[in-house]
Amino acid sequence: MTGRPRIISSNQSFSEHWRELAAGDIVLCRLRLRPGEEHLLLDLCMRGVIGIPSFTSQLCSRSKVFQFRLFSSAMLPDTRAIYTIHDLTDAINAYGKSNRHEVIVKLERKNAGFGVLKFSSIEDIYSQSVLGQLPFPYIIQPFAPAIKDVRIIIIDDYVEAYERSNPHSFRSNLHCGGTARPISLTDGQRDLCASIMERGGFSYAHIDLLIDEAGNSYFSEINLRGGLRGARIEAGEYWERIRTVEEYLCRRMLEQEMQQTQNIARHKKREDPVIGSPLDNQTGN
Repeated sequence: MTGRPRIISSNQSFSEHWRELAAGDIVLCRLRLRPGEEHLLLDLCMRGVIGIPSFTSQLCSRSKVFQFRLFSSAMLPDTRAIYTIHDLTDAINAYGKSNRHEVIVKLERKNAGFGVLKFSSIEDIYSQSVLGQLPFPYIIQPFAPAIKDVRIIIIDDYVEAYERSNPHSFRSNLHCGGTARPISLTDGQRDLCASIMERGGFSYAHIDLLIDEAGNSYFSEINLRGGLRGARIEAGEYWERIRTVEEYLCRRMLEQEMQQTQNIARHKKREDPVIGSPLDNQTGN
């Protein structure tokens, strides 16, 4: 790249200048993309544009099936991404062998519990999918009635966790009638969150874990944003902490770009031939 990196700090500025962005330029905001525009994130990555938050974390926050691709090994057993009716028929056989009955569906691009559906059997899911009432892709996982739902907020060194529960519904989201109580995380749960954030390129996150009766922890979902109802942190502090993290990452990226530019300049200077050397003017006797 040449010159100082360009910093795009708003969606309006991005929509006006995204075609001009080059390697080393920084998009310092979460992009508001319409469904189907996610390919722009790939284009930006291929051009070497830097996202803060990272483009991977932004896509993860939008896509349940992408989260499955990255984090399936940490999810509840028999969790699957369903892209086609063929995936679903494979899942029907697998769930039948495991004697799975009630099933949860998580719709793509839906958050806050609004895209979480419960079916009495996977055959009901098949019927709705064939009839066009359940759009692909989506996530399925076994329904576990005794499982605990834990929300964790991580922003740099700030970490808090609370259990969400609802005795009247399987949806434990607080705006769906759930309640919250603060809990302490185990070292294993902290390590799980850290590994998920590293793999997904998250510099801060809202993470949901599922804890079974045996105390095993499973990854459920992750997002850059989430509601603060039930959390101890106030909105003002929350946004200030996020702003501090993003500004720090931006400064670090600029320093790295500057150092790289200086290194290239020094290397080029060493390789340039010496012009006007006395040896150039020597002639034989």
